[in-house]
Amino acid sequence: MKRIPLGPLYYEFSRHNEPRLTIQSGETVLVETEDAFSGQIRTNDDRRDKTKKPFGNPQTGPIFVEGAAPGDTLAVEIIEIAPAIDQCATRTSDPKQLAQWLGDDCPHGTHICPIRDGKVYWSDAITLPYRPMLGCIGTAPGTGVPTTGPAGPHGGNMDIIETAPGNTVFLPVYVDGGFLYLGDAHATMGHGELSASGLEMASQTTIRVEVIKGKTIPAPRIESPDEIMTIATGNPMERSIAQAYAWLILWMEAEYGWNRWRAYDLLTHAGQISVGYFDIGTVAAKVSKELLNDA
Repeated sequence: MKRIPLGPLYYEFSRHNEPRLTIQSGETVLVETEDAFSGQIRTNDDRRDKTKKPFGNPQTGPIFVEGAAPGDTLAVEIIEIAPAIDQCATRTSDPKQLAQWLGDDCPHGTHICPIRDGKVYWSDAITLPYRPMLGCIGTAPGTGVPTTGPAGPHGGNMDIIETAPGNTVFLPVYVDGGFLYLGDAHATMGHGELSASGLEMASQTTIRVEVIKGKTIPAPRIESPDEIMTIATGNPMERSIAQAYAWLILWMEAEYGWNRWRAYDLLTHAGQISVGYFDIGTVAAKVSKELLNDA
């Protein structure tokens, strides 16, 4: 298995950076990533210093995948996301849209939580299950250089909890090699990432990457053992929900033999959504695989 040690941190999904690693389709890679705070918060007394690290969500990469070309798809199987230092961090200093109802006098709220025995120790009294996921994963677009703040058709800062071990993320390829980046691992996170911070952690993430030749998708998809899902982002969120469901219907039509209007009817009653960071309107629309066989 190949490995990318922690090195340069990138805050853009750029085709202009020198690849850290070149792999063949089907290879497995262990990728070391830093947390969303660029490693600046390790104790409850630490604070983000944006004069030194002005951006968030640093990425490790890019990974150049041999044979990947524009119009193809990368299938990234997430095998494991392990904490690098057995702790995670969050902060609640900026209530943003909630300030209308809660006020804006929120304390800084830096909060370090140990990770052990498959649990996150949020406090002495409360533990949360360790359910790791990647906040960011994406390929480099062929035009423009998006930052690690938003999400988009290339992936990016999706903050979807299903970007997790056991699932496969499908990403469009826009440039030769794909230029795959990943980072912003969370030990766990609620739907919506309310404070704009999950339980952020440095990670050692193991992935397997495969090129699907000639398969073109409009935006990221995720497949779990039990569900398929499509991801859209942007405000207003109701438009993202509609777009994600439309893409899911077209996927069901193209690959599972469904009539699009019958799929539309089914998803009205059986579809579900998962909400990424609510402020940028990222959602996944999903359906159980058990229902796909009855086209």
